[in-house]
Amino acid sequence: MLKFFKKLALIEGISAILLFFFAMPMKYIFGDPIYVKHIGMAHGVLFTLYIIVATYLKFSEKWEARKYVEICLASIPPFGTFYIEKKYLKNA
Repeated sequence: MLKFFKKLALIEGISAILLFFFAMPMKYIFGDPIYVKHIGMAHGVLFTLYIIVATYLKFSEKWEARKYVEICLASIPPFGTFYIEKKYLKNA
């Protein structure tokens, strides 16, 4: 499950970058909201799945509360999941 979570963290991070640095500028600068609709939906699903899998792993891997909170909070800013992948999941 850790290998799956590692891949999920990478994909979720890429979706966040695409949303914040491509889709949102396309909407607010160029007036084309279609990218936000599709990339935003994909990112929302990936974000939700990331939190669900992190919660599952918290109990199955017996993560400390601090580690779990750090992993969950890292899904909010762009590049946060890449940090988590390097810090906690590099050996997965």
